[in-house]
Amino acid sequence: MISKTFVSSESPGAPRAGAGGMPCQGVYYTPEGVKPRVAVITTHYQIDFSEHYLAEYLAERGIGFLGWNTRYRGYESDFVLDRAVVDIGVGVRWLKEEAGVEHVILLGNSGGGSLMGAYHAQAVEPSLRPGIGREPAAGLDDLIPGDAYVSLAAHLGRPEVITGWLDASVTDEHDPTLTDPELDLFNPENGPPFSAEFLERYRTAQVARNHRITAWAKAELARIEALGFQDRPFTVQRAWADPRMVDSTVDPSDRPDNWCYRGVPAVANRSGRGLGSETTLRNWLDMWSLSESQCRAEEHLGKMKIPAIVINPHGDAGVYPSDADALYDAIASDDKKRLDLPGDHYFQEPEGARARVADVITEWINEHFPQSRA
Repeated sequence: MISKTFVSSESPGAPRAGAGGMPCQGVYYTPEGVKPRVAVITTHYQIDFSEHYLAEYLAERGIGFLGWNTRYRGYESDFVLDRAVVDIGVGVRWLKEEAGVEHVILLGNSGGGSLMGAYHAQAVEPSLRPGIGREPAAGLDDLIPGDAYVSLAAHLGRPEVITGWLDASVTDEHDPTLTDPELDLFNPENGPPFSAEFLERYRTAQVARNHRITAWAKAELARIEALGFQDRPFTVQRAWADPRMVDSTVDPSDRPDNWCYRGVPAVANRSGRGLGSETTLRNWLDMWSLSESQCRAEEHLGKMKIPAIVINPHGDAGVYPSDADALYDAIASDDKKRLDLPGDHYFQEPEGARARVADVITEWINEHFPQSRA
């Protein structure tokens, strides 16, 4: 049997809402009648992780699991990194001081890979800048470091993932129907297969598009601030266009050809839904911009000297072997491991994939912290 405990808390600088809700909420999973000495905490930029798919699997294996949400669950366009990091610290402290956990494992899953990396880096070597136009987050210098780090199906960071998925052919952000056919991923004259020359031009143009949006966001923010405005929303369209989505021989793995998280890439790319589809000037600069954002894993993992394991599902349609390799290389720890396992992004397939990854994580945790049960 699995025990589930609802946990909620205020956070420094984030009191209880007028309607009564707490900014930080989650669910703590343990074996019935057992107080684990080792527990995992996992958080995402905006997706609710309180019912994470691995929670009960790890609890069944004797590992406590806190699926934790910051004040930004469901509100990615409001996200501010240093405040989210403080909220993660609330969860880590609860595990240590209330749940009686001796060792806290930071699980960086999917987009949460860079977020949990940023948390640990700030705890051991503070460097986070406040959000644009904001004071530093209260409590930012009072964080408890993690004892180990698990990277699971993790992206390199918000700027990297959106840039890698941006449609490089877009020539006008205000009219996404206007494109350059020589950079159109879905123009059969360009592939697949894609030539090395096309891929190089395409990747260069993706980076240039990110920088163009950043330059516009900076100028527009300055313009509206001069008129007494604080921010404005905008949308980034056509962001399901990574060549790896179309052709699985680019960064080879077991993923299906011509598939992304929203289905067929050519269709998803024109849907109006995707990364950055709901953002603001400040949010773009704080979260998505290659030149401005701190939501990037590699710079934080360079401060990570705790035991670490990087696990990549070999059938993932949106995280690729080179991403996992880059994360592994960025981790500064001498005690680190890199694995590929069968599975899609959520380990829904093949049958038994979730149990298998839970076994791998549990075995690795018990190798480092053998007394996992109290």
